[in-house]
Amino acid sequence: MKHFEANFDGLVGPTHNYAGLSFGNVASFSNASAVSDPKSAAKQGLKKAKALADMGMIQGMLAPQERPDLHTLRRIGFSGTDAEILNKAAKEAPALLRACCSASSMWTANAATVSPSADTQDGKLHFTPANLVDKLHRSIEPVTTGNILAATFNNSRYFNHHQHLPEHSSFGDEGAANHTRLCENYGNAGVELFVYGQEATNPSAPKPQKYPARQTLEASQAIARLHGLSEENTVYLPQNPDVIDQGVFHNDVIAVGNQNVLFYHQQAFLDTQNKFDEIQQKFGDSKVHFIEVPTAKVSIQDAVKSYLFNTQIITLPSGEMAIIAPTNCQENPAVFAYLNELVTLGTPIKQVNYFDVKQSMQNGGGPACLRLRVAMNDMELAAVNQNTLMNDALFTRLNTWVDKHYRDRLSVDDLADPQLIIESRTALDELTQIMKLGSVYQFQK
Repeated sequence: MKHFEANFDGLVGPTHNYAGLSFGNVASFSNASAVSDPKSAAKQGLKKAKALADMGMIQGMLAPQERPDLHTLRRIGFSGTDAEILNKAAKEAPALLRACCSASSMWTANAATVSPSADTQDGKLHFTPANLVDKLHRSIEPVTTGNILAATFNNSRYFNHHQHLPEHSSFGDEGAANHTRLCENYGNAGVELFVYGQEATNPSAPKPQKYPARQTLEASQAIARLHGLSEENTVYLPQNPDVIDQGVFHNDVIAVGNQNVLFYHQQAFLDTQNKFDEIQQKFGDSKVHFIEVPTAKVSIQDAVKSYLFNTQIITLPSGEMAIIAPTNCQENPAVFAYLNELVTLGTPIKQVNYFDVKQSMQNGGGPACLRLRVAMNDMELAAVNQNTLMNDALFTRLNTWVDKHYRDRLSVDDLADPQLIIESRTALDELTQIMKLGSVYQFQK
């Protein structure tokens, strides 16, 4: 049996815009009200996904959410025709309209937490959609996310889908953005790292003072229970609240792991050495490579600005590890110098590949935000909806679909255009046919 890690990237939706909705995300806030280019954003994401497939990686795509989300606007009291609801919301509650138009589901690192069958008690691959309760525009995603995941991983013999956690701040859950799995080989039982920003039920525990801690210890423990993980293969790792207050809203902005490598900033965690000792003890006899980036070489500000840690670390078919980085890392002198040095240090990371994902970066998400990692074996891969897997035909078809349906310019004011509803629904209805997803959207019910 073969084992590998697949990446499922979020397809950027037709309403990709810069509304500055994510307090605590420096890039999102600093680019608020800029004009976006949904067509370029979608094509940049597709190009990155296709490049990984061409490298020999298993690469899938996850469909975007339905936006504008008129179902939510109706839930909060707006009524009338679709156009009337949009018009009323734009006049009476523009901030709520912007939240209901966000294309943030493109960042599928937040879609769910995934535990592979090698780690779970029942030997199935487990998925729990993130509830994302800290941000209104993301808190309306989990039901549709669950529908899309169930339509993508659609065989109950191999896949176990859970409902998202209770929608309360005590169970704040941001998905795989705060979860990393270390293993010797993808088919072996691994150590699942749950990184949290605060303990909701312990008011005396450390927590940030300026920006919210989006992931709680309680949420992480709940997911471990749901997924049937044992104490022997889980580690709960507290994030440094000081770096959260410097714009590190998720762990994947300050650390990233792959197989036996954890690549992290010096200031990323609390109680670092004790927790690393626990990781190594639970990992077993093989060595974990803890690659620390010193503050003296890369500041927190440079790490956040460049998204050095919101890169992907992948294991190529050759067995070498490579970093998939945004071109922003090339443009930051300190980060570029560090990455050039990194590949000479004798670690498993041997190369760096740069990709232009600036449309995503300007809204606060780099290459790692755009993908959900799923470690699986060849039988599980065969059970995946094959119409979601990247190949030459799907790449061509999705680019043609984007050219047909997406705008190349979208301002925040354009979100009130009723034509955007028609364009978006027409596009998504066609997409569900291309990817054979069935009726996953509210408007299709």
